Amino acid sequence: MASPAMPPVPTLVEIIAAKRDGAPGNPADVARLVAALMSGELADYQMAAWLMAVFFRGLSDPETVAMTEAMLRSGRVLDLSRVRGLKVDKHSTGGVGDKVSVTLAPLVAACGVPVPMVCGRGLGHTGGTVDKLEAIPGFRAQLDAAEFAAIVERVGCCMIGQTAEIAPADKRIYALRDVTATVESIPLIVASILSKKLAEGIDALVLDVKVGRGAFMKEVSAARTLAKALVRVGSRAGKKVVALLTDMEAPLGVAVGNAIETAEALDVLAGGGPPDLVACTLALGAEMLVLGGKAGGVGAARALLAQAIASGRAARVAEQMIEAQGGDPRVVADRRRLAVAEEELVIEAARDGYVDRVDALAIGLAAVAMGAGRSRADQPVDHGVGIYVEKKPGDAVRASEPLARLRVRSGAAALPIAERVREAFAIADTAPPLRPLVLDRIDDRSSTAAPGSG
Repeated sequence: MASPAMPPVPTLVEIIAAKRDGAPGNPADVARLVAALMSGELADYQMAAWLMAVFFRGLSDPETVAMTEAMLRSGRVLDLSRVRGLKVDKHSTGGVGDKVSVTLAPLVAACGVPVPMVCGRGLGHTGGTVDKLEAIPGFRAQLDAAEFAAIVERVGCCMIGQTAEIAPADKRIYALRDVTATVESIPLIVASILSKKLAEGIDALVLDVKVGRGAFMKEVSAARTLAKALVRVGSRAGKKVVALLTDMEAPLGVAVGNAIETAEALDVLAGGGPPDLVACTLALGAEMLVLGGKAGGVGAARALLAQAIASGRAARVAEQMIEAQGGDPRVVADRRRLAVAEEELVIEAARDGYVDRVDALAIGLAAVAMGAGRSRADQPVDHGVGIYVEKKPGDAVRASEPLARLRVRSGAAALPIAERVREAFAIADTAPPLRPLVLDRIDDRSSTAAPGSG
């Protein structure tokens, strides 16, 4: 009896056309497209056409998993098998004043959970962890895979920038998305984030999905959709994943810049820091300890985190990590060693009242205009400039009281930026209702399956 004929293998053009027309998706076809792009068989313009089709037609979860795995396998998957315990990382979708990672990696490592962390640089109004770390004299964020693994094994954590070894297909595809207006596609965002994170060799991941004026996602519903997709796809890829939706209407903490944010993050390890920054750090850190098997619940995990700070263990791990990466460990105890611009401009309140709004997007754009951020990936940053947001929503304020302080290189040149910062504040006669910091929590039980795309 003759064996049944195998279905014909579609050409690359047929795969693109099928997605364009909404035909049922095939995960193997997605993986094939990624491999063909990297081999040169598929042209950039053809991948761009497929990305636009995905933007309108979407990807099913199996297709998104296939794209994630194909992109992470396009480079090196780091081998952390020698590191004992469950390896857990945290990823933030980005916000203004978000320096949590600088605190979180050594803090969680001090509690016994290894934290291998590949970080990003700032682009646009959101800051980057690598830029904050490089404000530390001598700190090296560009390490090879072997050195990264060795530091995680010896210290318990290491924080590096993305290298050419990690998910190179993602870097190439993201460049195409950036110039074809397809960045906002949720399945493409999910595959991009997870391909880089899973290439670290982690066992679990905690996601901080920011929502509000200073975030990529402005609405809670869109942020929740992204968080659920990240959790579903990460779980399908065999990892433990939890996501928190956190508020980004106003900047997180007080400092917005590089050196001043790093100093504020280290303040938390010393038992200080602004209340909202501390709360965000503890919420994310507790989830990491639970996933890492060091605590049975978030209450017990918070107690461990508090103990690591109070005992000084977290600060010592930070010193060890900084020293291992070539930086000056003395900055942990003496934050004055972080160089900050000397000139200061003070933004004062025009009248008595309550702070009704601090526009995180406006503050972030002002920081970029000062030189603390970049609008193109190839631009350098000035680590020493920044903005201190002295008043937050709900705070009472009197006329002439400082709302913000700008640390600048030239006061005269910064006057237009100071006006932009002034306009970020709105003062009302009554205090506004305060938004909760954590808006939602998504895990593999609360993330329902999505319908497959066409």
